[in-house]
Amino acid sequence: MDLKKLLNPAQWEAVMHDDGPAMIVAGAGSGKTRVLTYRIARLMLEGTDPFRILALTFTNKAAREMKERIAAVVGESRAKNIWMGTFHSIFARILRLEADKLGYTSSFTIYDKDDSQKAVTSVIKELGLDKEIYKPRQVLNRISALKNRLITPDKYGDYVELINEDVQRRQPDFIRIYHRYNDLLFRRNVMDFDDLLLKTNELFEKYPEILGQYQRRFEHIMVDEFQDTNYSQYRIVRALADFYQNLTVVGDDSQSIYSFRGAEVKHFLNFMREFPGVTVYRLERNYRSTKHIVKASNSLIAHNKYGLKKELWTENEEGEKIRIMALSGDRSEASWIARDLIRRLEQKGLRYSDAVVLYRTNAQSRPLEDAFRAYGIPYRIYGGISFYQRREIKDVLAYLRLLVNPRDDEAFLRIINFPARGIGKKTLETLSVLADRHGLSLYELTQDIDRLAGGMLNARARNKLKDFAVMMEHFRIRARELPVDELAKAVIKRTGLLEAYRKEYDVDADRHIENVEALVNAMREFVESQSELADGDPGLERFLSEVALQTDMDMADDDENAVTLMTLHMSKGLEFPVVYISGLEEGLLPAGVTMFDRENLEEERRLMYVGMTRAKKLCTLTYARSRMRWGTVYESEPSRFLSEIDEAHVQWLRQPPADSPPAPAEPASPARRGISRTIRPSNLKPLKRAAKGGAPPVRLAEGDRVRHERFGNGTVKKVVLDGENSKATVEFDYSGTKVLLLRFAKLTRL
Repeated sequence: MDLKKLLNPAQWEAVMHDDGPAMIVAGAGSGKTRVLTYRIARLMLEGTDPFRILALTFTNKAAREMKERIAAVVGESRAKNIWMGTFHSIFARILRLEADKLGYTSSFTIYDKDDSQKAVTSVIKELGLDKEIYKPRQVLNRISALKNRLITPDKYGDYVELINEDVQRRQPDFIRIYHRYNDLLFRRNVMDFDDLLLKTNELFEKYPEILGQYQRRFEHIMVDEFQDTNYSQYRIVRALADFYQNLTVVGDDSQSIYSFRGAEVKHFLNFMREFPGVTVYRLERNYRSTKHIVKASNSLIAHNKYGLKKELWTENEEGEKIRIMALSGDRSEASWIARDLIRRLEQKGLRYSDAVVLYRTNAQSRPLEDAFRAYGIPYRIYGGISFYQRREIKDVLAYLRLLVNPRDDEAFLRIINFPARGIGKKTLETLSVLADRHGLSLYELTQDIDRLAGGMLNARARNKLKDFAVMMEHFRIRARELPVDELAKAVIKRTGLLEAYRKEYDVDADRHIENVEALVNAMREFVESQSELADGDPGLERFLSEVALQTDMDMADDDENAVTLMTLHMSKGLEFPVVYISGLEEGLLPAGVTMFDRENLEEERRLMYVGMTRAKKLCTLTYARSRMRWGTVYESEPSRFLSEIDEAHVQWLRQPPADSPPAPAEPASPARRGISRTIRPSNLKPLKRAAKGGAPPVRLAEGDRVRHERFGNGTVKKVVLDGENSKATVEFDYSGTKVLLLRFAKLTRL
């Protein structure tokens, strides 16, 4: 394969970079994945051992796609041997090999956010602290931030500002929680998500010889999305690359949007200072979007003061201008998007899956979901409960987790009485006391319960616990001889999980059972894929490790024909022919807490930029003049970002008639549109409520076609006139038949 013919000159230069540090400044849609892929393929074609290449990606899905592309060049058997994946998946792999150096076993469990929050909650309860002051979620978020800054409980006292923060927050016992939480994880042979990076740093600091081993192993290191690395990740990469200095980082400071996760764009901006001999490559040709979208995005991001200079350009078609639409409220905004989306997709001959609606916060999805259901638009929503977070999936995995890690108390507590075994709360409280007394995990206690219970539990309770222990030991023996999927099926059958779901969920049971089936299928695929690897490991420990590091984006079904709904943050790295960005209002985008700080405001602008550059063909921006918050409707101001886009690439729309497509407004000055070039955020003011009697009812007759913002279009079947109690029975196209009070129903005759 002639790689040079597949690349433009700037891409080819980056691919052909030899030794030494390299920095690839890659604008949105400029083909950075292609460059990274072919750079790795080129090194392998020239003789570099794939085992000596480390490639760190943003998602597991990105790693799989890159490996597939590399395989097309060098062959599948060689491509599978590259060390490629996310920071967390790669360093979890290293920690499994070196766990004993840090006092863990190789079968340590990885806690997700839900497990970690339960552990924090138990610590707060154990210390007798007030959960209203020490909110578990907030405490866990702070612990996460500290770990990503490599501040352990032992180092906490060195930071006076942190102690002062505790006083200001009225949380003087935070450090006790942090200490106890870490001790709890260690006793359980557990690491949380942030520990995978923290413990890797500890490993390399405490054991220079182990660091040296991996430094010499990885001759070439590549890091994608480098602008989104946090301090902990940066320290690991810096240390590993210190021997050969063959570090290639790829990124775009204009797309740095994860500071809330601890990401620091300065690692990318200061790379040239950290590596004086670095070669810089710039990828500025956009292959994704039309000229109008590229130029509009450039004009927006140009308002940021900090960043590396670059100017995206494209040879793609000019395309349509970016459309901006103002609606009266959040429900009318959602309804308009639904109707407009149907028309646009039909006009362009596109599928539902070609469109995405983006928003700043997950809460904004509710009116959109209502509108999409009303108009019969299939949709999928990201940011809710991912596959591996579903209750039935976590139930099955908890059984398997306890098999590999008998110290995992969270797994034990989840399954000890599900399906029901008659083991009550009082028994579990007694077990907890006994476990602390003997220094054992809850499960370890059950294996010798007659001797250790010491009369604190009756014979009936002890027998039930012994039965559970016998069953689990039976599974442990089977785990040595069965592949993961067969083991799971044995667990599911013996425990009666499916019967329990049928009993508990009744009519909805099939959906939960189908999810369990999908899990078993995923296990089968895992076993088959690992069997093809030279260093593959089809074992239960490896499977659980990979599952713990999955995200809902990794599980996305790209074949589903449905509109995607997601936050702007989740859209990073994706692209769609049709993009809508909703809720472009001051206090929402930019978010209220960011509007008075330049760094935060610039990140909000980068977030908007990321959203716009997801669009390939069509981009529409909407905002509502009023929005409901906490049950009250407030006036809204349009986002300042709208006024920062070059007007040459914008088309303003006016509210269309009932069933006609939206038409562009006549050219108007920003002032006429209600937007000032220097918008100052004002306090939101509640709108005056409607009169008690409601709005004057629209006159309707049987057979009239009507539209309702929530239920969509429908046909009037019956009208009953009775003064203020006048009603209409409407059969909606997708929402069923509703009986509406006319004085309150917001119906429009079509």
